[in-house]
Amino acid sequence: MHSDLREFWQRLQTGVAVAVATSTPEQLLGVRDGFLRYFQEVLDRAVSVAVVAQHQAEPPRGLPASDAEAMAIARRQVDRLAERLGGAYHFYVASEGGLDAVEVGGRVHHFVRNWTLVRAPIGDAWGASGSVQLPDRLVAGLDGAQIPFSVPGTRRAGGMIASLTGGLENRRRATAQSTVNALSTLFYGFLESRPARRWA
Repeated sequence: MHSDLREFWQRLQTGVAVAVATSTPEQLLGVRDGFLRYFQEVLDRAVSVAVVAQHQAEPPRGLPASDAEAMAIARRQVDRLAERLGGAYHFYVASEGGLDAVEVGGRVHHFVRNWTLVRAPIGDAWGASGSVQLPDRLVAGLDGAQIPFSVPGTRRAGGMIASLTGGLENRRRATAQSTVNALSTLFYGFLESRPARRWA
């Protein structure tokens, strides 16, 4: 194992410190849930996770109109965190909800999902939550510029995913799932079940 990977792993033994580019409680809790779930299930032991809000001012905007746009916003946020905070945290994280259009059988379908970028000294990795389709009747007659502003939901009510699923899913769970998926990619080949022997 490279010495920088060994050092990174040793730093995690006393707890995980995560800087998150948001001050939204649901997203902070979702990131924390994702880290706890990943480390607890992979390491089979409790790990202390400290999630620290890092508010970043963003100009008012509608929902990002593509996966690429949502991911670009998250990457800018993580870049700013890493530049400002240096090595103060084990992980830098940003989550962003977005809209994406997929053409199937000559019809365009619109989906919303959450993207999370996790950055650590060993690299960057992306994860996404499950996708929820916007009902056709919600976007009927709208052009591409109008659709991002047609998505229902408020932060207080659990966001767009909660609105679209009738509360079966919400922003916190979507953020947790996208965080778990990003961590799974980040640590693929490094952490597997009962990994302690692999890091010795």
